Amino acid sequence: MTKKDFTILGIESTCDETSAAVLRGGKYLLSNVVYSQIEEHKKYHGVVPELASRAHAAKIAAVISQALGEEKIDCVAFANGPGLPGGLMVGRVAAETLAHFKQVPILGVNHLEGHLFACEFEDGEVKNPLGFPLIALIVSGGHTELWYVKGYGQYKVLGRTRDDAAGEAFDKVAKLLGLAYPGGPQVSAQALKGRRDAIDFPRPLLPGTWEFSFSGIKTSVSYYLRDHQPVNVPDVCASFEQAVCETLVKKTMLAADKYKVKHIAVGGGVAANTLLRELMQKEAQKRNIQTHFVPRTMSSDNAAMIALAAWKKLEYAGPNGLEKKCNININPNMKVKNWEK
Repeated sequence: MTKKDFTILGIESTCDETSAAVLRGGKYLLSNVVYSQIEEHKKYHGVVPELASRAHAAKIAAVISQALGEEKIDCVAFANGPGLPGGLMVGRVAAETLAHFKQVPILGVNHLEGHLFACEFEDGEVKNPLGFPLIALIVSGGHTELWYVKGYGQYKVLGRTRDDAAGEAFDKVAKLLGLAYPGGPQVSAQALKGRRDAIDFPRPLLPGTWEFSFSGIKTSVSYYLRDHQPVNVPDVCASFEQAVCETLVKKTMLAADKYKVKHIAVGGGVAANTLLRELMQKEAQKRNIQTHFVPRTMSSDNAAMIALAAWKKLEYAGPNGLEKKCNININPNMKVKNWEK
């Protein structure tokens, strides 16, 4: 077997998507099956952990079978954190069972690294290798983080959200407005019909830090709805989306200026947001910075990004990487460790 034939099965079950994917040679995506639990959680306007873990347990065998088909694999990789404990455990048990049955090694990988390296995918292949050093913005329903990245495993976490993640704020504002779940696409659709300068919601830049905080914007929306009736929903959505995206872009560009990088990567579910992409590209072009966005079809949680993160991990570890005992313990609060060299 050559390196180009090395095939990894990835498993993702950190939140509310059950997914399995097969990646060959670190480049060719042979499958990427995703079962979404939106229908299970829609009436609650958010993910219910117990329902999520039950759905993972019910669907994961079929999802893996569909993704794997008749392919022969050389490794099983799964996301062992961060995420919901029940979902992580389902993913681990499935990965261990399959690895034992196929007599192949098993790897645990960080879900957030998957969001970063998913930016290299295009049309089912790894075509857009990231340029280092770079500033990475990982922005989703559960995470909003800013990293300085020198290469695989070489991360400096500049800041995280102190409270709500950006995607979580979108969902909560959508609920306040009576919009359907998941809230991000609903808010963005309404925003297209509104004025982005209609309401001056705050931009929480937290001067002197790289951290984020979006609970204040959500509270401002709540107060605005209390004090202004009837409400113009498109104007609220447009003004809210503008405030959030401007904040994300401003903090990212401050970091890019500070570290003098020529590349920015944006991963996670909120990376699909059209306004965020437009504002980020506009500011990056002023600085002659290349932007790497995850493809919209792969911005939400999926196993392709887990398989690719595993491939990167093996490349970094060298030829003996699979011979070492890998940590496959789940860690719901897993963080990216700062690189100290």
